[in-house]
Amino acid sequence: MPQDIKPTRSELLKVKKQIKLAKSGYSLLKKKRDGLILEFFKILKKAKTLREELVNEYRIALEKINIARTLESDLKVKSVAMAIKEIPNVKLTTKNIMGVKVPEIESSEIKKAFMERGYSAYSSSAIDETAAAYEKVVEKIILAAEIETSMRKLLNEIEKTKRRVNALEFVVLPSLTKIQSFIRLRLEEMERENIFRMKRIKAKVHVQ
Repeated sequence: MPQDIKPTRSELLKVKKQIKLAKSGYSLLKKKRDGLILEFFKILKKAKTLREELVNEYRIALEKINIARTLESDLKVKSVAMAIKEIPNVKLTTKNIMGVKVPEIESSEIKKAFMERGYSAYSSSAIDETAAAYEKVVEKIILAAEIETSMRKLLNEIEKTKRRVNALEFVVLPSLTKIQSFIRLRLEEMERENIFRMKRIKAKVHVQ
């Protein structure tokens, strides 16, 4: 132990405060990490269900459009698609999940009534069913985009929080604890040296 280093009581108190603050931060970050993981798995469950629904809706839509193409011809199906002018209005906002801003997508009504689609002159039951099927697909895609982006943001925050927790647990706290131990031992050593010095002085005075 270096003899020229002379820490003070105030330095020991300062390190104690730093340890207390680090432990408090560690506890809060652990709670945040665990909460984020819980939220992530909740959304993951929704995403899995939604993905299955999207695949199913897309399969139905493909079947519908193939029937429409067979009954009405490719040209008519393309004409109907070109006749639709209105594009769904998508508005992107954010919501807060444990301090993480994730997207919230608001869109105008995707599913439309027959007269709202804008292709009445080209209408047939096969085309109507195809349009309705693809409207459902678009609804699922918008939901999937929101959920999967939220998952990505939460996962990034989880990784960032885990790194901070590990840094506190394996680097910061051990280092501060080591410094605290060193200061405490050095102060005790200095106190013993001082007591020994005082005894020597008293002994000399007594001899005189």
